[in-house]
Amino acid sequence: MTSPAGKTLQTLRAEYHRELARKLLSWTKKDRSSFPNFADGSSKNSVLIAKELCQLLGWREQFRKISPQQVGKLFENCTRQFIRQGFAALAHLRPGTWLYPTKDTDKEISRFVQYRHLEQLASVLREKPDLRSMLGEDYLITPDIVIARQPVADAEINQHFVFLPGGGKHLANLTPFRAVNQSYPILHACVSCKWTIRSDRGQSARSEALNLIRNRKGHLPHIIVVTAEPLPTRIACLALGTGELDCVYHIALPELQEVIAALSLQDQAEQLNVLRNGERLRDISDLPFDLAS
Repeated sequence: MTSPAGKTLQTLRAEYHRELARKLLSWTKKDRSSFPNFADGSSKNSVLIAKELCQLLGWREQFRKISPQQVGKLFENCTRQFIRQGFAALAHLRPGTWLYPTKDTDKEISRFVQYRHLEQLASVLREKPDLRSMLGEDYLITPDIVIARQPVADAEINQHFVFLPGGGKHLANLTPFRAVNQSYPILHACVSCKWTIRSDRGQSARSEALNLIRNRKGHLPHIIVVTAEPLPTRIACLALGTGELDCVYHIALPELQEVIAALSLQDQAEQLNVLRNGERLRDISDLPFDLAS
């Protein structure tokens, strides 16, 4: 089975890797050596793993100036494109009209049915600054990537047989799934893109996840992190023991496993096995299927 564009999952994954290398990969020179921008230059193992991973993926050295803000946005865009194409190929398994907004104003969670009450709260706080200083505004989250589903018209619900005769009358009048009940999109997934993982970046993803959990009315969307971080011990600080996240997805998990095994980095290999076998870390190719589940 191929995607609507005639591309297999293997092809989409390879294209994703090429786009990452073409758009946001850069190298830094330090002490007569060099390393890619998803490595921590102060960590010998991070540099070693990242360089070997680049070689395995066919990523060449290229020296250019890209700010961390640019890297973050480019990583987000490339990942959104991969998810969109991969998920579209599974439309027969998870049908619906799906949205992938790109503007920050359209990604704010108050735009979606489970969190629409937050806009009312924000409106009250704008009029009462003293309350805003007490409650803060951390609940107004704008995820890197959001996936949402449009509510469904009754005509589509009744497509095969009249399941809702006479417009439903007094039945199913509160569910947000029906477009006749409300017009807000239903938030399906929030994806946080972390090109690298440091303690502060990991904490921000966790804080966003907690806000999504605590502030929702209705079902919880998928909460996901995608990363290129080369050190499993760094990934573990975000992935282990955190029920806030569905899972962490690596851009190239099989290749990372191969590199770490070849380098005989025992502690990193053990941590990687814990994450993988404990179902806390998966490959980017698993993500479209997990979103369809």
